[in-house]
Amino acid sequence: MSIPEPVGGTDEQQPIINAVSRFTVLTVNTHKGFTALNRRFILPELREAVRSVSADVVFLQEVHGTHEQHPQRYNNWPAMPQYEFLADSLWPQFAYGRNAVYPAGDHGNALLSKFQIIRHDNLDVSISGHENRGVLHCVLRMPGDGREVHAICVHLGLRESHRTAQLKLLIRRLEELPQDAPVVVAGDFNDWRQRADALLKPCGLREVFAEQHGKPARSFPARLPALRLDRIYVRHLKASHPQVLAARPWSHLSDHAPLSVEIEL
Repeated sequence: MSIPEPVGGTDEQQPIINAVSRFTVLTVNTHKGFTALNRRFILPELREAVRSVSADVVFLQEVHGTHEQHPQRYNNWPAMPQYEFLADSLWPQFAYGRNAVYPAGDHGNALLSKFQIIRHDNLDVSISGHENRGVLHCVLRMPGDGREVHAICVHLGLRESHRTAQLKLLIRRLEELPQDAPVVVAGDFNDWRQRADALLKPCGLREVFAEQHGKPARSFPARLPALRLDRIYVRHLKASHPQVLAARPWSHLSDHAPLSVEIEL
């Protein structure tokens, strides 16, 4: 495995942002811009909801890069990739990791950031012959002192044996990082049996809801969350005010309830 490569562009092209000591993280499984059971295309509504949180870093799963047929079916389908549409004018930096490719298009994970993304890399954690899955690893340069924060967006498989193998690949990536590197890992772990915490604890990762409430958050299904599928982990960072966004409009915008947390450097 290799550490992420630099993103193109010069520092002069990056926005000027005042120094910060705290930032907010949001993780959302976008369900490709559709409501549960694919009944309605609601990406514009989802964008407004994401904007309302004012998160500094947004972890997205199941987001379309391209699709050839949907623009003909839905008159409000954006003319740009979904992650770029969601970024809008609030998140000048974004990265996309294409995981699943099919004749009509592709989808994967994405990261939107108000801070500079200096490197990014998409780690293929797919199990041969099964679902295509990936781990998008971005390195953020924080304003002020220029510290680097590793932001890793995760979407794991539906089978426990696959998740275990994928978590081991994630652990290998974490072991390659400097031991004192600040890390945020967030996304859809599909870990309804709650096995991930024990596997990731030796790497120094702490799940923010489990740390404050004893267990990961209930996030699925969005309208009546019962299963603890989504997670936010941190290392060498302080976390506070974790929230499950399960009320309207969120409960009607995806099949997963988003999670948010405040991070202190």
